[in-house]
Amino acid sequence: MSDVAAIKNLVEKHQALKQEIAKVIVGQHEVIDQILLSIYTGGHSLLIGVPGLAKTLMVNTIAQTLGLDFKRIQFTPDLMPSDILGSEVLDQNRNFKFIKGPVFANIILADEINRTPPKTQAALLEAMQERAVTITGQQYKLDLPYFVLATQNPIEQEGTYPLPEAQLDRFMFAIELKYPSVEEEMQVVKTTTNDEIAKVNALFSANEILAVQHLVRRIPVPDNVVAYAVNLVNSTRPALPAASELVQKYLDWGAGPRASQNLIMGAKAHAAIHGKFSPDMEDVQAVTMGILRHRIIKNYKAEAEGISEEDIINKLL
Repeated sequence: MSDVAAIKNLVEKHQALKQEIAKVIVGQHEVIDQILLSIYTGGHSLLIGVPGLAKTLMVNTIAQTLGLDFKRIQFTPDLMPSDILGSEVLDQNRNFKFIKGPVFANIILADEINRTPPKTQAALLEAMQERAVTITGQQYKLDLPYFVLATQNPIEQEGTYPLPEAQLDRFMFAIELKYPSVEEEMQVVKTTTNDEIAKVNALFSANEILAVQHLVRRIPVPDNVVAYAVNLVNSTRPALPAASELVQKYLDWGAGPRASQNLIMGAKAHAAIHGKFSPDMEDVQAVTMGILRHRIIKNYKAEAEGISEEDIINKLL
């Protein structure tokens, strides 16, 4: 199949995928789009939302429609790295045998990742970056494709361990889930209080997703679009002489080079699902909020004046 035909096929499969997910998940179209964009590009996503917004159900449903192995890890303050990576045990012949932990799956739902200590949070870093896990000096490769979809609860921050900036930067998207509209909530109540269970079909396989990731990487990007993305990321850095007054006033730190890479990858995938063979500036803008939201750090002035990351990013676009 040529790349042109492959992109047309991806457009159709993407629409079919969203229809399949809609059998279970009501609304949340933007959230689902961003999760799928991160999957098409091989990135990880951080879902931020209050309890009860079907974050777990959404990730589980997406995993089913993609035909991937799914594991959920509920992070708690007493969770140890070996609880998620696995550990060596003695078998009946008194030989050490490695028992794989839940991190060995295609899609990992890291539920409430900020509830566990830094040592356990860091155990995910190698898996996220290298797609491998090292136990007692031996490296075990993870099956591809591999995605970590983590959730964070924005309320009740007492007793939590906020993710350090270096780990936040590993997530391609930070996706904010909002409450459904009244009409959507009525539909949720109707569909979840009857005796019918919606069944979703797997429309992809692991190999097909890997093929989509390679297809997205092959999409050409004009130099002016790359320049736009890089300049946009540069405009968030208050230490640079060219930084705007707004950025110097309200930001302590801006986004790093990984943000530029993710903007281009996200723009490529966004263009592909809309049937375009090359991204333009509008595609970069479409993915900017989710990619920059968790990479810029506000100062006390922004906090005091109620200025959000979204306000700053919107003014930079």
